[in-house]
Amino acid sequence: MTTIRILIGVAVKKGWEMFQLDVNNAFLHGDLHEEVYIETPPGLFVEQPGMVCRLNKSLYRLKQVSRQWYAKLTEALCSRGYTHSMFDYSLFDKGKGNLVTFVVVYVDDVIITLSHLEEITSLKKFLHETFRAKDLGRLHYFLGLEILYKSDGVLITQRKLTQDLLKEFDCIGCTTMTSPLDSTVKLKADEGISLSDPGHYRKLVGKLNFLTGTRPDIAYSVQHLSQYMQNPRDTNLRAAIHVLRYLKGSLSLGIFLSNSRDYRIRAFCDSDWAACTETRKSVSGYIVLLGDSPISWKSKKQSTISLSSAEAEYRAVRKVVGELV
Repeated sequence: MTTIRILIGVAVKKGWEMFQLDVNNAFLHGDLHEEVYIETPPGLFVEQPGMVCRLNKSLYRLKQVSRQWYAKLTEALCSRGYTHSMFDYSLFDKGKGNLVTFVVVYVDDVIITLSHLEEITSLKKFLHETFRAKDLGRLHYFLGLEILYKSDGVLITQRKLTQDLLKEFDCIGCTTMTSPLDSTVKLKADEGISLSDPGHYRKLVGKLNFLTGTRPDIAYSVQHLSQYMQNPRDTNLRAAIHVLRYLKGSLSLGIFLSNSRDYRIRAFCDSDWAACTETRKSVSGYIVLLGDSPISWKSKKQSTISLSSAEAEYRAVRKVVGELV
């Protein structure tokens, strides 16, 4: 998700157009290099009983199908002069200076942004002829991210996903909250009644974690709730519902990526020393800005116990420096 935010942020500042494509039946394009056999499909006549079929192309539900699709796509893009990033293999780039093209791939969804429109027509045609990629036009909706173009930048929200989450967990009629977590409630692993269906809690927290892609204001709350996934209690579930009620009152919030020509990278970090009352571990948090546009953030409990607040701060700095590098 960080790569997507950075790419959109740079494209907005540069004034580049962004396009989206969708590959039909992506996993069927991969080639198999191993011997894989399947039983004959129902209705297929065979000369001898016990005969099986050998697959020549990848098929859905095979273990290697994702890798084979990525290898096929990489081979195709590299044949046109693209190279994949060494830091994120979902990012491909081509060209230098003022003539550059970037391609981001997430399974069968593709984003293209470029500084010159001459390349877009030929690239779309190539992907359509090779993989039957469907042109979805200008980038507006990608992996649940809703992109709203404004005169001074782009607003990215997850309004639809949030509404679906409220419906799924019966929070449409709930009253709203003004903060992600109740500051008076201290969650503990051994307090409360164990849930009869832990999967219900894990599913909710997992989806809340995905929403942090555009909602850094709930990052701390989600990391706190994630600590109780193994044996969630009713107190943990109530706290998670509290986050949902907060989201209900702030559906339209998201991140704004400005088109100002400020390309400075700034980072801020902090730590809460011994924030966890059970383990005495500290919690780190950081945010990275491209100009005044947020592109990366995280809140996470530190893996070791810090003996002082200064030590906790140094560990937080190490995390954000690692993200910058």
